[in-house]
Amino acid sequence: MPPSALDAPDVTAPIPRTTAKVRRTAAPRLGVVALWIFAAVPVALALLAAVRAPRMHVLLDYWHVFAKITDDNGNLLLGQVFTYHLDQPFVVPSLLFYADAAWFGGDNRVLTVLTVALLAVAVFALRTMLPRTLNPVTRVTLTAAVSWLLFSSHATELWLQGTNGVSWVPAVTFCTIAIACAHRGRPAGAYVAAVLGCLSFGAALPIWFVLAFIAWLRRDSRVRVVLPAAAGLVVLAAWWLTKPAGTQSGATDAFDPDGRLSVAAAAIGGLWSVDIAVLAVIAGGLTIALLALLLRHAVSHRPAATDAGWAGLACYAFALAAMLALGRTTTNVPGGNVGLISRYVLVAALATTSLLVLTTLHRPQWPTRYLVVAIAALSLVTHAVGGGKADEVRRSYAPLELAAIALRVDAPAALDALHIQRAAGPAARALGAYPFDDSFTLGCHGPELGSHLDLTTARPASADATGALDAPAPAAGGIITGWAVVNGARPDCILITDQTGTVTGGGITGLPLTTGQAPKAPPGATAWAATAGPTSGPLTVLAFQAGHLHRLS
Repeated sequence: MPPSALDAPDVTAPIPRTTAKVRRTAAPRLGVVALWIFAAVPVALALLAAVRAPRMHVLLDYWHVFAKITDDNGNLLLGQVFTYHLDQPFVVPSLLFYADAAWFGGDNRVLTVLTVALLAVAVFALRTMLPRTLNPVTRVTLTAAVSWLLFSSHATELWLQGTNGVSWVPAVTFCTIAIACAHRGRPAGAYVAAVLGCLSFGAALPIWFVLAFIAWLRRDSRVRVVLPAAAGLVVLAAWWLTKPAGTQSGATDAFDPDGRLSVAAAAIGGLWSVDIAVLAVIAGGLTIALLALLLRHAVSHRPAATDAGWAGLACYAFALAAMLALGRTTTNVPGGNVGLISRYVLVAALATTSLLVLTTLHRPQWPTRYLVVAIAALSLVTHAVGGGKADEVRRSYAPLELAAIALRVDAPAALDALHIQRAAGPAARALGAYPFDDSFTLGCHGPELGSHLDLTTARPASADATGALDAPAPAAGGIITGWAVVNGARPDCILITDQTGTVTGGGITGLPLTTGQAPKAPPGATAWAATAGPTSGPLTVLAFQAGHLHRLS
C-alpha cells in the first residue's frame, strides 16, 4: 500500500468537538463575570457619591449628640454615650461621631464611606445565606439583586450625609449579620451581632424575636428558640422602662390606625415611589401579600433550613415597618408619609430581597434566564425611580451648607435657623474639627474671614452683574438671602464686610431660586444665603467672582 494511503485520514471517525465544549464552558463563566460586574455597579456609584459628599456635617443630630458626649475641651464623656438619642440607644453611632471629630477632623466623608462599607458587609452577609445547591449564575444573580436593592438611589441620603448613614446603617448591618449567623446555625455569632445592633439603634430591638423564629424554623433545640425570645423580652422591657417619656421627632401620639398602616405599607413599598405615597402603599401591600404566602409555606411545612434566614429577614423588615408606623408617623414630611423618607428605603430593600430569594427557592423549575432578566429589570427600574429621591435629598441639603460659615463666625441666629447645636462649637474647636481647622475656606479663591477689602473698588449693579437681597440685611448673626448673577453665571461666593471693609462673614451660592425670587431674577441667576459674625454698624454684602467685587447692598 502506498505511503499516501497510510497517511490519509479516516473519514468515518467522529469529528472532535473540543471547540463546542469550550464554548459551552466559557459562556456561563462569562455570564457570571458579567453579573458580578453588574452587582458591583451600585456599590461603585454609592462609593463615588460618598467620596464626593460635602465635608461638613450639616444635620442637627450630629451636633446634638456631639455636644452631649463632649465637654468644652473636647474630652469624651463616656457616661453620656450610653444615654438615649431620639428615645433609642445610640452607643455605636455616638462613638463613631466622636472618633470622626477627634481622629479625622470632623469630616462627613469619613462616615459616608463607612456607611457604604457597612452596607457592603450586609450584602456579603446575605449572600452567605444563599444555598450552595443553586447554580453559580443563580447565586450571583441574586447577589446582584441584593446589591442593587440595598444600594438603591432611593437611599442616597445615607451616603450623602454620614449622620443619617451612621445613625441607621450599623444597626441594620449587625442585624443582617445576626440573621446570617442564625441561618447557618451559629447562635453565638448571632447573639454577639444582635447585642452590637441593639447598642447601635432601636432598629435592632426586634432582632431577638427574629432569631428565635429562625431557630424554630430550623428545628433547632428548644434552648436556641427560647433563649433569644427571652432576651428580646428583657431588652424591650429595659428599653421601655428607661426611655424618655413622650413622642420624638414630631411624631403623632394619636390613635390613627389608617395613617400608621399607610406608613408601614409605604416603608415596605418605598422602592417604587419618590413622593407619591399611594404608589408606595400599593407596592408595599403587594409585597406583604406575596411574602405572606411564602411565609405560610415556611411556617406550615418548615422545609429545609434553606428558607429559615430569608423568612426571618422578611419578618425583620415587617418589624421595622411596624416600628416606623408606631414611633414615627407624622404628616410633617414631604408627601405626608414618613415611610417615603430616603433612609427608610432599606426596609423595602430587605423585604424585596427576601421576596426574590424565597420565590427563587420555591420555584426552582423556572429557567435561569428569566430570573436574570427579571432581576436586571427590577434593579434598573427601581434605581431609575430613586433618581428623583436622590435629587430631592441633594436639594434639601444644599442650603444647610451655610452651617460651616455660621459655626466658624459663631452666628447665633443663623445656627438656630439651621438647627445646629451651638454648644458643640467649643468642643469642635478644641479638637480642630471642621470647620475649625486650616482647610476651612469661604470658597472665593481669594478673600477669607478677616481679610480687608477696598469697598471703593466694588462695582455697582449693571447689565452683566446684578443681584438683590430678599430683605434688608438684619443684624449680624442672622441669615441673609437673595439672588445674584455675574456674567450669566453664579458668583464664586458671597462676602459680608463691616463698615471698614473687614470680611466678617460669607455665604453659599448656586441655590435654587424661590418662588418669590424667580420673577425678579434674570436668566442665569441663582439664589444665595450668607451670614456674618457679631459686629457693630451696617453690613455690606458683595458678590465675588474672578477677583472682582460686585455690590449687592
